[in-house]
Amino acid sequence: MTDLVETRLQNGLTCALPASSPLAKLLHSQRTWTGPDAKQRLQILRNARSIAIVGASPNPARSSFFVGTYLQQSSDYRVYFVNPNADEILGQKAYPDLASLPEVPDIVDVFRKPSDIPSVVDEVLAIGAKTIWVQLGIWNEEAAYDAEARGLTVVMDRCIKVEHARFHGGLHLLGFDTGQISARKQIR
Repeated sequence: MTDLVETRLQNGLTCALPASSPLAKLLHSQRTWTGPDAKQRLQILRNARSIAIVGASPNPARSSFFVGTYLQQSSDYRVYFVNPNADEILGQKAYPDLASLPEVPDIVDVFRKPSDIPSVVDEVLAIGAKTIWVQLGIWNEEAAYDAEARGLTVVMDRCIKVEHARFHGGLHLLGFDTGQISARKQIR
């Protein structure tokens, strides 16, 4: 008897395919999970008042430091840094875990390796946060499906800084702040 694998297609439907088939191997290697579209991401950012950055680093060369700096300087969000190995990041207290935060953040922005995402999902659910935003370059499809099934809104493999800047008119093609001054009403 041939082993069958359940494969989820782009449209959300599933089908059983022989595990050894080239199509099953190709589909398994491709991403099938899709997160919120641009309008939904904009709404997530508009509705949020606080963001916790899990995996925040005090090292200025790290992308989490750059994103934290941007969020502090270019947004109205209350930003919390989560790193058990740091006492302070960007002049603010660093917290050892999500449970130690003074409030439940609206968005938990994650800078951790893909294999750590399932445990972060558990922490996010334990504190009662509603949205997990996994940074650009980090992908764990199983964790995304699991998190959604457990009631979380999931954004994955997207930079919150880039998305925020894009929606607020401050993003150059290469991701740099344009410094452009505009009479156009900015979205906050």
